[in-house]
Amino acid sequence: MSEPTYPNGSTPDEVSGEQVTPDQEVPAPGAPAADEGRAAKPGPTVHDRRRVDPKTGQPRRHEASGGEPDELPDAGPVVNAKVCELEELVAERTADLQRLQAEYANYKKRVDRDRALSRQGGVEAVVTDLLPVMDSIEAAREHDELVGGFKLVADELEKLAIKYGLEVYGEVGEVFDPQVHEALMHMPYPGEDEITETTVSAVMQKGVRINDRILRPARVAVADPQ
Repeated sequence: MSEPTYPNGSTPDEVSGEQVTPDQEVPAPGAPAADEGRAAKPGPTVHDRRRVDPKTGQPRRHEASGGEPDELPDAGPVVNAKVCELEELVAERTADLQRLQAEYANYKKRVDRDRALSRQGGVEAVVTDLLPVMDSIEAAREHDELVGGFKLVADELEKLAIKYGLEVYGEVGEVFDPQVHEALMHMPYPGEDEITETTVSAVMQKGVRINDRILRPARVAVADPQ
């Protein structure tokens, strides 16, 4: 009976019965296989597969697991536009704040001015109502009737009026000023030959002003130079 033939001139192994080629070494029983001593090449891990984009085959910019980025993201046109938008917003808010500060400063000045004018108007109204009383005190002083307790009251009243800026003016010999004097008549003045300007020769009623504001002009008689 003839032996069976096998492809490539191989013959069955007498021990294992496996098909081997003539140039293939048959391992001894119990010996390790030739490939078992070689270090197995590790295949790609799950982590490595995540770092590669399956569509493009290129490394991803960031790991899917949320770790450190492989490289910094490029600031593209979208980021630059966002920065410009934020800068414009900051400039707009700064301009609004400056405008509000200027408006508040102007408002404060206007309120302070209105408050001062209101206070001044109240003082002037009270002083104007007291003018007849002041005229009576001045007439009593001219006739030497300002004595006793009445004199003390008159002095205190005059001090209070001065405290609020009241000033009584108008004396004989002053140079006539149409802005603060009211000329009622001409009257000779002693030494009239020596005067060079129109001069107050007599005072019929004292003038009153408060803080350089004329409440009542002085009513006077005047003398003209020769």
